[in-house]
Amino acid sequence: MERRMYRAWSPDVQAAQAYFRERNGRAAETESAMRQAGALRVDVFGAGGSWLIYAEIAGRTVKEPGAANGEVHGFEPAFLFPEAASVLSAWPGEAAPRLFARMADIFHYQRPAGREHWRRNGGTEGYGRIARLKPDQVASYVFYHYQYQEEKPGDGDKYGIIGLHENLLFFYAERPSTVEPAPYAGRLKTSSTPEDWGAVMRPHFIEWEQAEESERIWLNLDRVLAARLPEEE
Repeated sequence: MERRMYRAWSPDVQAAQAYFRERNGRAAETESAMRQAGALRVDVFGAGGSWLIYAEIAGRTVKEPGAANGEVHGFEPAFLFPEAASVLSAWPGEAAPRLFARMADIFHYQRPAGREHWRRNGGTEGYGRIARLKPDQVASYVFYHYQYQEEKPGDGDKYGIIGLHENLLFFYAERPSTVEPAPYAGRLKTSSTPEDWGAVMRPHFIEWEQAEESERIWLNLDRVLAARLPEEE
């Protein structure tokens, strides 16, 4: 079982929001697409023209819809959102345009140790936030977070994770939070995580100048889609 995060962009915020929200009303179709794509859980969040996707994947390859010769690929959000090209802009940088750019997992409080370890005990609700790093502070931010992750596994919400694309951070977590010991030891035996974490982190960020004080660093996202396979709840 693996977790993935993706970033998308749309110049037409209302059209993209309507597209993703409309999927909430097509539960049977969405569930069928998730089973074919190997997805167990998918959340989509938006702010301005940015769209962030959190997905939990069964960890198997899937056949691309319409592919010839039985061709198979790893999971892609396009399997779930086949009409997204009508509302999203393509990312450059590869031979074929991408509607969804995959984000790097740079921090997580826990990693899945199996399907049963990862199963939710009761209802939880996913939420998301985004932040921007100063370009010259990206390496420092990743360094501190890897150190924290491996020195203190299980220190926060079990499902909390941070993805990075360019200098944009996407934080996904769930409410109510699940805090429990990780079933594994971290890779570091040091104890160097700063005690005054907030003071050390703040200089890394480009603030959202027009946001409320509580969101100057981490801007809250609007969840526009939440899809789960029933047996995963």
